[in-house]
Amino acid sequence: MAKPPFDQDALISMFENATAKGSAQLRQAVSTATLQALQGRELTLKNIRSALKAVSEAAGAGAAKNVAGLDVEDLLDKAVAGMDDALLKAVDANRAALQTFVSQGADLREKHLKKAIADLEKMEDTMFAALKKAAEGASAPLAGAWQQVMDKMQAGGTLSGAKAATTAEEMLAQMQTAVRDSRAASLRAAQSLAESYAAMVSGVLIGMSEALQQGSAKPAAKSAKGR
Repeated sequence: MAKPPFDQDALISMFENATAKGSAQLRQAVSTATLQALQGRELTLKNIRSALKAVSEAAGAGAAKNVAGLDVEDLLDKAVAGMDDALLKAVDANRAALQTFVSQGADLREKHLKKAIADLEKMEDTMFAALKKAAEGASAPLAGAWQQVMDKMQAGGTLSGAKAATTAEEMLAQMQTAVRDSRAASLRAAQSLAESYAAMVSGVLIGMSEALQQGSAKPAAKSAKGR
C-alpha cells in the first residue's frame, strides 16, 4: 500500500497525546494533513475521498488510544472540523479555476466544466462517504463514536458542503447569464448585419438606377443631335 502523502504517524501521535489544553490544535493539524494529502494530486472526488479516509483513519487511531482519557467523540469532532476547513480551501480552488475559465469566455456547458460543477455539488456527500468508510474499519467503540459525529454532521451540514453548493449555483447562474448575453450579442450582430445588408442592397439599387438613367439619357441626346 502506498504511503499517505502526509505524516500519518505524527497525526496519530498528536491525537494519542492530546490534552484538554492542547486539543484545539488538532483541528489545524488535521486541516494541514488533509491539504498535504491532496497536494500534487488531481482534485477529483476520488482523490478527495481517498485523502479524507486516510486522514480520518489516522485521527481515529490516535483518538482511540488517547492517554489523557479525553472524550473520543470530542476528538473526532475536531478531526472532522479540520477536514471541513481543508475542503473549504478545495472549494475555493475550484471556484477560482472555474471563474478563470468563465472570464476567458469558456462555456460552462462544456463537458469537463459541467462535471466540475457537478463534483462541487457532491463534495459533502464525498466527505460523508469517506468518514463512513473509516468508521466501518474501526473497532466497535471507535465506530460508535464516529457514528455519533457523522449523525451530528449530517443533521447540521458542513461548511464546505454549503459553500460548494453556493459556488455551484453561482457558477450555473453565471453560465446562464453568459448564454443570454451571447444570444443577445448574436441577435444584435444579426440585426446589424441585416441593416448593413439592407443598406448595401439599397445602395446597389440606387447605383443601378442612376446607371440606367444615365444610359437612357445618352441615346436620347444622340437622337436630338441627329434631327
